[in-house]
Amino acid sequence: MQALLSFSRAVDRLNAVVGRYAIWLILGATVISAVNATVRKLFNYSSNAYLEVQWYLFAWSFLIAAGYTLLDGEHVRIDVLNHRLPKRVRVWIDVVGYALFLTPLCLVMLYLCMPLLIEKIRSGELSPNPGGLLRWPVWVAIPLGFGLLLLQGWSQLIKCIAFLRGQGPDPTEPRSKKTAEQELAESLRQQQMAPASGSGSACGAAVAPNPPLAH
Repeated sequence: MQALLSFSRAVDRLNAVVGRYAIWLILGATVISAVNATVRKLFNYSSNAYLEVQWYLFAWSFLIAAGYTLLDGEHVRIDVLNHRLPKRVRVWIDVVGYALFLTPLCLVMLYLCMPLLIEKIRSGELSPNPGGLLRWPVWVAIPLGFGLLLLQGWSQLIKCIAFLRGQGPDPTEPRSKKTAEQELAESLRQQQMAPASGSGSACGAAVAPNPPLAH
């Protein structure tokens, strides 16, 4: 179990890093959209390549961040009864979901999309739109995204089993949102406040009036 938990932590770190940088793809799509709209209005010029780059970046951000979203428990859950059930029952439901639904879905998607991706790369398929781009770069995001989602599903499954065996924390609790930089800043702030509070207490003791003598 400890080896599996080590694998789970490695997957969590991988998807955390991917999710942290996937947001820049959304920023890139936003900037390209703004520049394209500005150029079209000012110079009456545009290109389908700009539009397709936006679609590609959005597809990449959506697909490769799916594992990170699962890690943070941010996927949409439509449940009426689940939150009313005991904790162990909810964890068992997650175990069944990861093992019997998420894993087969990801494996089927990988099985179906890999031959298509290889064919796109071999053929060098272009977009049918005038000035369009190569299609295979966006197809790469499909197996990559489902691969990361599959790994994160296994990581969550391991954490659920560890919890049920009494060897791990509660996997239903939200993950800490603090980054390493935030944790470092908080640690430094606490270190700065500690001497100040200590000196304040000493000064207070020094100026405090002597207690009245009992008569």
